[in-house]
Amino acid sequence: MLSFFAIAYAITWTCFTIVAATDLPAAVSGGLVLAGAFAPAMAALALTACREGGDAVRALVSRVVQWQVPVRWYAFALFYAVAIKLTVAGIYRAATGGWPRFGSEPLYEIPFAIAFSTPFQAGEEIGWRGYALPRMAARLGLRRASLVLGAVWAVWHLPQFWIRQGDTYGQSFPFFAVEVVAMSVALAWLWAKTGGSLLLPMLLHAAVNNSKDIVPSAEPGAAHVFGLSHSPVAWLTAVVLWVCAAYFLARMPKTHQVHPDYRAASS
Repeated sequence: MLSFFAIAYAITWTCFTIVAATDLPAAVSGGLVLAGAFAPAMAALALTACREGGDAVRALVSRVVQWQVPVRWYAFALFYAVAIKLTVAGIYRAATGGWPRFGSEPLYEIPFAIAFSTPFQAGEEIGWRGYALPRMAARLGLRRASLVLGAVWAVWHLPQFWIRQGDTYGQSFPFFAVEVVAMSVALAWLWAKTGGSLLLPMLLHAAVNNSKDIVPSAEPGAAHVFGLSHSPVAWLTAVVLWVCAAYFLARMPKTHQVHPDYRAASS
């Protein structure tokens, strides 16, 4: 596992740091960001090919198109982030008597954005949920694996907080990390419930990215990456995410049935 994390971090942090520290043409910086985002998949596929061979690579990639799961899990993937944000808005309204700030982008654009971005989430999910999670679950149990992987996944994003073109530029990384660990639990829950499908976590990942600004948590003009000061909406979002994560953890099996190869690879 250390080899996987080392390769993924090395590629991503190198690419993201170059973009953050230089003023490159948009096409070049966009290519570097894309390469960095796909680093977990590249690391997972390379290690799988070297250690287990082509059949294992094909088995891993096949999970990206593992679509035959109950419809309710598609609904969960598509609407989980929306439900979180609307719950936050309702709590804010009940507590203050006013509504929080809502996003300015038309709601009808969100489904198209999710459909467009879902395939790109393979760059992360082949690595995080396809390669790392089953191996970590074989050793730690699924509950602890989802939490530990969430922390690793959160820190992996750190350099993007200095990329001026990104929506996390200058925002609070500690808040982001708290929310990402909670999302890691939800993704592990969905992964387990869909028999190790990566398509459903990819869909949830895309839905989170494209639904989060229905009720924005980001602070305009923020410039303290390691600060804890944040909007009431951000605090409420973190609390609601963790209430849901606690539910998933309570109902998550202590262990998850994984392929014997995963047990061998984790030993």
